[in-house]
Amino acid sequence: MIKNRTIFITGATRGIGKAIALKAAKDGANIVVTGKTENPHPKLPGTIYETAHEIEQLGGKALPILMDVRDDAQVAEAVQKVENHFGGIDILINNASAISLTSVEYTPLKKFDLMMDVNLRGTYALSQACLPFLKEAQNPHILTLSPPLSLNPKWFAHHTAYTISKFGMSMCVLGMAEEFRKYKISVNALWPQTIIGTAALQLLGDAAPIEGARTPEIVADAAYFILNAQKPQTGQFFNDEEVLKLNGINDFKKYAINPNHPLITDLFLDDFNYKTDQKKAI
Repeated sequence: MIKNRTIFITGATRGIGKAIALKAAKDGANIVVTGKTENPHPKLPGTIYETAHEIEQLGGKALPILMDVRDDAQVAEAVQKVENHFGGIDILINNASAISLTSVEYTPLKKFDLMMDVNLRGTYALSQACLPFLKEAQNPHILTLSPPLSLNPKWFAHHTAYTISKFGMSMCVLGMAEEFRKYKISVNALWPQTIIGTAALQLLGDAAPIEGARTPEIVADAAYFILNAQKPQTGQFFNDEEVLKLNGINDFKKYAINPNHPLITDLFLDDFNYKTDQKKAI
């Protein structure tokens, strides 16, 4: 159980991060809601305060913090606020991510820097900042939303920058799992079998129609099982479907946005088919 444990989640205002927060709230967890959206956005749903309110309505305790993972001072300040408010950190969820499925030719350096700073550097920075508290926690975890590592050229050919940034997150998992093993900190990755219906997905348009997606709750349910494992593993690259099957769940229909539409496999998994517009910057 994760009751009374403190979970620090990046990008918790919407999508997968929010779904994980609400799932944990039902167990009475303390949840640190971080994100860049403080006021309602005309195009993106959710704010840190709205998520915090929903958490408390479900029985959890919430601490909303406005934070940009690219800002070292904000990261340090956020971690200090959590220590002052909840007394420590038991679990870190590296969820915040930026995406642009564009080729080298059509990815401006500003977009390249954004993905590297949010995805790779953000994961590294938050893990480093939370480490002193995780070392003191009981059954501590770092769970990063990143794909299994692969050197298959097809994952680089169409969107080199994005792939580097996401595989960079996965390399953090690989390295930190070994480095933090002596502290008994479990460091793992989680990636969905299918595309997930989030605000980011909607930006991809025809490349990934939302009818072929599942809801973020499938990832949240898988994360819940990983964080509650009686014998935690480390250095693993979990797949949401596989995690649920291992825990007795084999019917995934409730997660489908459109049960009558064929599901679309997510990026970085073998049966994904490319339909991206490499010129379209997201």
